[in-house]
Order: sequence, then structure tokens, then C-alpha cells
Amino acid sequence: MTKFKILNLYSGIGGNRTLWGNDHDVTAIEINSDIASEYKYRFANDTVIETDSHQFLLHNYKEFDFIWSSPPCPSHSKLCYSQKEKRYVDMSLYQQIILLKSWFKGLWVIENVIPYYKYLIEPTIIIGRHAYWSNFKIQYLEVKNIDVSRSSKEELSNYLGMPIPRIKGALLLRNSVEPKVGKHILDCAIKHKNNNTIKQNKLF
Repeated sequence: MTKFKILNLYSGIGGNRTLWGNDHDVTAIEINSDIASEYKYRFANDTVIETDSHQFLLHNYKEFDFIWSSPPCPSHSKLCYSQKEKRYVDMSLYQQIILLKSWFKGLWVIENVIPYYKYLIEPTIIIGRHAYWSNFKIQYLEVKNIDVSRSSKEELSNYLGMPIPRIKGALLLRNSVEPKVGKHILDCAIKHKNNNTIKQNKLF
């Protein structure tokens, strides 16, 4: 089995990580202490670091095989249309795409919401309510969409197949990537890695 050293940025409570199992070496980065504690409670075997994900990526990306990043989405969301006070778009999303695309030798995926504006960099694929940028092929996966903004924490827990967090239940669940999508994308990365290994072995 392919074992990755994984960097899970902006980990939240680990929606994307839920179905990854314990065969990989996962380092999760989360700046909020309460949320980091909730993640650690769910995934005791992971290394959890409380710091800024954007800066951690810049200084440590070379140390990992697979990187998942979910930068903050509020400034990109279509909900911006309903907000009276406008804001600048948080460009850390595109900064990370360019950084990893240019310099990272491993496999990576960056997730965000479908934005209200025209993409500055086209995503690799859209699955459900999220856009994904990556440097490997992600097969399409059919995902049932629900209105997460109006759903109760009980409905979100049932939809995601995740327990209700001990803190900020509904909010943290709303911000979570669907676990089956997280597993699907990691499986695609493993398949890509294995196929490349087979091709390389055939050359010798």
C-alpha cells in the first residue's frame, strides 16, 4: 500500500480526513485552538499544529508527499452578493495554487467554494458545491447537494456521516468537506502515484 506523508491545511474538524484511515502520516494545521482540540479528539494519531496554514505551507511544503489545502472561502462565496459591505478577495487561494504548481514535487489538491466571480485559474474539477485544483486527475464523483446554510446540525451530521462536534456544531459541519469526497480524492492521488511507479519500474 502507498503510504503518504500528508499535510492537511486549514484542517477544521477534519471532514476531508474522516475516511482516510490510519495508514498515512498526517499533519494537520489549524490556527483556532478550540477547533484544533476537536480535530485532535477525532484523530488522536495525527500530528496537530496550531499555527497559520498559509505561512506553514510556504516554509514546509517540501517535507510532504501529499498536500490538501482548504483556504478560507467567505470572500469567494456567492453569499458575497447578499453582503452590504464588500471586501477584497482573499488571494491566498491563488497564491497557494501557483506555489504548489510551480515548485512542489509531490501531489496536491486545493479546495474552495464555487466563487461569485470568473475563475482566475480554472479548477481541475467541480464536485458538489466545491471546486478543486490539483496536479493529478480526479475522477468525477456524484454528490448530493443540500442547503448547508439552512440545515440544522443534526441534518448536517447525518448528511456528512460525521458526529456533531462538541463546539460550534452546525458551523464547523457547514465548513466541512464531504468525507466521501475527501476519501475519493485521496484514492485518486494514490492511484496516480501507483500508476507512475509502475511506469517507472517498466523503464528498468
